[in-house]
Amino acid sequence: MGKNKLKKFADMRGYECVLQYPWARLQAEGFPYKGDWKQGFFHNGNPVTLELGCGKGEYTVELARRYPDRNFIGIDIKGARMWTGASQAVAEGLPNVAFLRTDIELIENFFAPEEVDQIWITFPDPQMQKQRKRLTSVRFLNLYRRISAPGARIRLKTDSPFLYAYTSRLVGSNAMEVLADTSDLYSSGGLEEVKSVKTFYEQQWLSRGKTIKYIDFRLPDSDPEEVDDSDIPRDDYHSYPRGVVQGMPDQIARIINTKDK
Repeated sequence: MGKNKLKKFADMRGYECVLQYPWARLQAEGFPYKGDWKQGFFHNGNPVTLELGCGKGEYTVELARRYPDRNFIGIDIKGARMWTGASQAVAEGLPNVAFLRTDIELIENFFAPEEVDQIWITFPDPQMQKQRKRLTSVRFLNLYRRISAPGARIRLKTDSPFLYAYTSRLVGSNAMEVLADTSDLYSSGGLEEVKSVKTFYEQQWLSRGKTIKYIDFRLPDSDPEEVDDSDIPRDDYHSYPRGVVQGMPDQIARIINTKDK
């Protein structure tokens, strides 16, 4: 492990806004703020918004800047990435930001029923071959339902045509209320709030000429049913590997991606 990574991990251990709970620690200690995030951690009664797979945390931090009357929690397992947003939150003294380092599959251990009001899912792995691992699958929607207030919003931004098509089909098939839906966010009118914040990965995809998809919907009142995705075309591109400069031609990026596998 490089010195830079070690320094980041050391910094994170000293950040009050960062809570690190891998499975072993969770089993040994439990979690002190389950059901008490608002008063016990944030010391207010404001609504709680999660960003799942927060990566560098820039979305979590920017939303916290813009909406001081809401609490924002970025969740990811990658601590070295999370350090960027956590460091910004500490430097600016943002009181309404937290970062939780854990597996998203474990979130029911960290939040009580009806404790979450809104969930952002920003550029997750589409998991094209593993339906149960998709963050918008029935398995995960049921997880969200168990920790969310009735009618809580799920807001997905994705570069993946497959994940967007799958999620749209699942939402439509289960008659969930749709608040916004576009297959090309930056060619659509309105949605300025959504357009105004761009993650690292979003900028990466936009530099390659990819369209960003967005769907905002409410969780259903009962368990949804899964849908068949066998006829949805799979995506044929991947993230940049290390060392690839943003903006390079797609053909070169694909060659390097192939070698990187």
